[in-house]
Amino acid sequence: MSHQGKPMSELGLQTLSDRLRNTLSYGEEGNGVNVNKPDFRELDLGSPVSPLRTRAGGLTTTTATTATSSSSSSSGSVSGRSTAGVHLNPPRKSDSNNTSHSGELSSCSVESSPSATRNFKAGHNRTDSGGSHQLIYAGSGSVNSPGANVLPTGNICPSGRILKTGMSSRSTKTDVLGSGTGNYGHGSIMRGGPTSKPCVMTDNGPINYSRGLMVGGESVKRTGTCSNNDPEELKRMGNENYRRGNFAEALSFYSKAIAISPGNAPYHFNRASALMGLRQLAEAVRECEEAIRLDPGYIRAHHRLGSFLLSLGQVENARKHLCYPGYQPDAVELQKLQTVEKHLNKCTDARRVGDWINTLREVDAAIASGADASPQLCACRAEALLKLQRLDDAFLAMSNIPKFEPSTGKIFGMHFEAYIFSVSAQIELARGRFENALTAIEKAGKLDPRNVEILVMLNNVRLVGRARARGNDLFKSERFTEACSAYGEGLRLDPFNSILYCNRAACWFKLGQWQLSVDDCNQALCIQPNYIKALLRRAASNFKLERWDEAVRDYERLRKELPSDNEVAESLFHAQVALKKSRGEEVYNLKFGGEVESVSGLEQFQAAIASPSASVVHFKAASNLQCKQISPFLDTLCTRYPSINFLKVDVEESPGIARVEHVNIVPTFKIYRKGSRVKEMVCPSPEVLESSVRHYSI
Repeated sequence: MSHQGKPMSELGLQTLSDRLRNTLSYGEEGNGVNVNKPDFRELDLGSPVSPLRTRAGGLTTTTATTATSSSSSSSGSVSGRSTAGVHLNPPRKSDSNNTSHSGELSSCSVESSPSATRNFKAGHNRTDSGGSHQLIYAGSGSVNSPGANVLPTGNICPSGRILKTGMSSRSTKTDVLGSGTGNYGHGSIMRGGPTSKPCVMTDNGPINYSRGLMVGGESVKRTGTCSNNDPEELKRMGNENYRRGNFAEALSFYSKAIAISPGNAPYHFNRASALMGLRQLAEAVRECEEAIRLDPGYIRAHHRLGSFLLSLGQVENARKHLCYPGYQPDAVELQKLQTVEKHLNKCTDARRVGDWINTLREVDAAIASGADASPQLCACRAEALLKLQRLDDAFLAMSNIPKFEPSTGKIFGMHFEAYIFSVSAQIELARGRFENALTAIEKAGKLDPRNVEILVMLNNVRLVGRARARGNDLFKSERFTEACSAYGEGLRLDPFNSILYCNRAACWFKLGQWQLSVDDCNQALCIQPNYIKALLRRAASNFKLERWDEAVRDYERLRKELPSDNEVAESLFHAQVALKKSRGEEVYNLKFGGEVESVSGLEQFQAAIASPSASVVHFKAASNLQCKQISPFLDTLCTRYPSINFLKVDVEESPGIARVEHVNIVPTFKIYRKGSRVKEMVCPSPEVLESSVRHYSI
């Protein structure tokens, strides 16, 4: 297989499955019961801050600055001192070709710590030319300070300024806290957004901030999250949610970070990982492609994209990214690539010669080896099942095709999407959906107009549709011999069409060729095992051929499928009677249908159970709740199994019968044949009761 053309991000928004759903039909034409007619029909931003040390003059004026390059993430801590404008880390240039992106997600973890961030131990002083200053930072340690005038803990968050792509550092502005006595309750000290200015809070008396603190001229509420204007903080929150497996929440944070800084490749890479966690493969591919567009040497994005493409079965395109020049490919992914490619090659060879058993085996192996999200391979599996006359399995495989956007690669020498439409057309045709089949194959022809296989199939679909229409017209005109020829012409073009077989069987039945009718019904049922019309016509043909065993088996299957069909019930009854006669059993006083007969006298009871056919007796009591609950089901069984006599005995009204039959518990069911008890059930479930009745119904 190969992959050509534009990147998937430039393709249309409509998914392939949605387009296919318009052509696949879930109903079934031709499952009526007329025997004689054919089918016309989705952060921790610092641990508690060390207590601030106040001085005699009030609260120490503090500043905090951080330098962050465009390719590294924030450390989550802030260092402060009494002098303004000193960088803890010198700014460094951003290398757009650097393939090591801080904060990106690896295959099994999320990286969020920048390599250039310095960590200072709690309680240590840092000295420079300006003198010694106490550091205030958010970390796992603490800074000792006098017990007096201790302020409650809070969070100091990094600046929320926007990082612009290509800038080596960002300018810093100071936030100055005013002097005075302040009571800061449970709140967070947070820097302002990109437009915030230094804010000097003067102290004219005690201040009580119970829920928040004015920073940058705005009241910041305690929300437990960071500023929504800092993409690095958003990324870190996304990373934290990703580690926890909260992919939808992680996706939301990454999306917000991208909205602020769309030119940051690691953000797109991380978003792709979250999308993959949500099994949104199409969007994940687009995000990886965007990360690579922003940073062509982003090797991890190449490897991730290659893995995604391999899942889609696009081997050649996956190899370009997994084996990116100048870098060592991942050994596991490379092995997976080679295995999928091997099975795909074998699948192609088997399909070319019509070896559908090996085609199915190899396509299943390719899917199991890693190409488990490929709509083309699912379509190939459906095609092989159809050719093996497993229509229901083929239809199910096609209905469960993975959602994905169209692409421009090829499989088996055919355009990706065109191949899927061609398989859909074959399945629709086999189900008798001739108009849907024609629509699907015409779409395939528009996508790949020069493909010989598609052109041949398009012509065949048109011819088969015409043959079926002509056969139906001839059948209506009672020209059954000519109708047989018309249906046969369609079958020569499409030998896997169960509808045409069933329709021709109806013609053979009308012509008295019952064995030919049985043969065509067998062909239809081999392709579509649950085809009701074919089952009806075969049962009727077997009845005509006096093959009572086969007729009874077919009618019993039909009774399960059509429990309310009286014609089927009556046909079953007569077939059962005929079967009994053919076995030499005595058959008399048998009638179809009837009701549950009430028996009150011992002699009447003994005469009723003496019948050669089976008799089911319900020993009941009018006051018993279980008896009341199961009585309606006995009426149902009486209709379903007309060859059995159903009786009921009220043990309160007829204690003599109950005493002779040793009935002490109700409800009790006993089955008799020729006066002898052959089965007894005490308080049975409806399922157990019907199973026993079915056993003795023949």
